[in-house]
Amino acid sequence: MSEICTTCGLPKELCVCETIAKEAQKIVISSVKKKFGKIYTIVEGINNKDISVKDITKNLKSSLACGGTFKDNRIELQGNHMQNVLDALVKMGFAPETIEIRR
Repeated sequence: MSEICTTCGLPKELCVCETIAKEAQKIVISSVKKKFGKIYTIVEGINNKDISVKDITKNLKSSLACGGTFKDNRIELQGNHMQNVLDALVKMGFAPETIEIRR
């Protein structure tokens, strides 16, 4: 017999908690210039309690072919990838109307 999710009450294989959490996020994508004139794309607003942010960071880094990290509750990616991050997050299941790009 399979395990039951304590949040939604469905079996772990059918659990929809992460999908619901992805739709409820308010994500802000921005860019910042750090030392030596390097540009970093910053992704903020993803709640790391409901969603595996490390997996999202890993997927973004591999799909954008760039370096990056997750620290201080935000994802930092090397380079200017704002539109590409938006497209990648939508493909991962985040609602496009909850993602904001700040220039």
